[in-house]
Amino acid sequence: MNKTPRLAVVATASTLALALTLTACGRSDEGGGTTGTDAGSAVSEGPATGTVEIWAMGVEGERLPELAEQFEADNPDVTVEVTPVPWESSVEKITTAIATGEVPDVVQVGTTLMSGFVELGGLAPTPENIDSGAFFPGAWETTEVDGTSYAVPWYVETRVLYYRTDLAEKAGVEEPKAWDDLKTFAAGMQDAGADYGIALQTRGDSTNLMYFPFYWQAGGEIMNDEGTEFTLANDAQVKALDFYSSFMAEGLAPQVLVEDEKLQNFINGELGSYVSGPWDRANLLATAGDDFADKFDVTPLPADERSASFIGGSNLAVLADAENPEAAWKFIQFATDPATQVDWFEISSALPAVQASWDDPLLADDPSLEVYGPALETAKSTPAIPTWAEIGHEFDLVLEQVISGDLSPEDASQQMQDAATSIGTGLR
Repeated sequence: MNKTPRLAVVATASTLALALTLTACGRSDEGGGTTGTDAGSAVSEGPATGTVEIWAMGVEGERLPELAEQFEADNPDVTVEVTPVPWESSVEKITTAIATGEVPDVVQVGTTLMSGFVELGGLAPTPENIDSGAFFPGAWETTEVDGTSYAVPWYVETRVLYYRTDLAEKAGVEEPKAWDDLKTFAAGMQDAGADYGIALQTRGDSTNLMYFPFYWQAGGEIMNDEGTEFTLANDAQVKALDFYSSFMAEGLAPQVLVEDEKLQNFINGELGSYVSGPWDRANLLATAGDDFADKFDVTPLPADERSASFIGGSNLAVLADAENPEAAWKFIQFATDPATQVDWFEISSALPAVQASWDDPLLADDPSLEVYGPALETAKSTPAIPTWAEIGHEFDLVLEQVISGDLSPEDASQQMQDAATSIGTGLR
């Protein structure tokens, strides 16, 4: 590890914001290099050498050594050391490492955590010869803070609608394509015997991440194109807040969603549909058995003015104080090569961030994945700003009041704008 101390910043407001954001856990459409004025130097040609120390989180940390062995085979003079880090302690561990200068070379960063680590001065800019156009646009945007990229997308996830196919068939309803269809779909699920036609998050941390796809679908944007001003008080916000809260107000969705009961209620047929990511397929089959695969399917979230969902996942970043940055970036190039991305999908089931990987038969011919590729093309992320955790928390409180009927969509729209403006972006 590099032991050159960096300015101590432990226990700052940024650290608290990162801790709050952890519960959320991920360029232009044209090809080319990284955007921003501070792109790092190009990665050189030739094999990697030396030792590359990597911190990876959760299951990824346990499975990454298998991928690292391939990199070592291709680069005989390099050694990769992978340290698994639990997600729940990752923010504190990385923040402390940045403060002391005792850092690894590469770190896995959840997409919603990027801005906080950049604010601490901990991440190096992405090299100029890494092609942004190879990745899903929404995924690349998660690497950018104030116009400069500081990481490379590693894997992605997005949210879709899980639904009971047997109930839909009994109700005679088709997969919803537009907002009005979703109302009809949810009501049909209830007619077919479900207690609730759909479940949407109603309170607690990261409710805003469930809600914002509806705002994007209505045509709204959280910030202007320059990333300098919030754009939250508008007709699209009012429309989206009214539509989202109407499911609870009309009894189509639980007024208070108990997250721990959602999957079992879905398996029991008491819940007709809900919004979640690709990980829930495995959760459902592990709980209900493989035969349950015939009773559910997934479909993209319905569109209004446009299609949109939330994009999450993880990025790979090189630390500003890394001892072996050259080999670190070469490992990241290897990990985000289209073929390696397919290998990593086989190892971990993590969805590739590189668009070309989705043409591989392993993914292209898998019917359980066909919905995710198109959804990722239009998926969006919340702004990569240091203050987002604080802003998102305020939005969660506003959304809870709208859902409970204590705040009108019109007033809520203005409150969201006022709260975000008051907090600011945290960018210098």
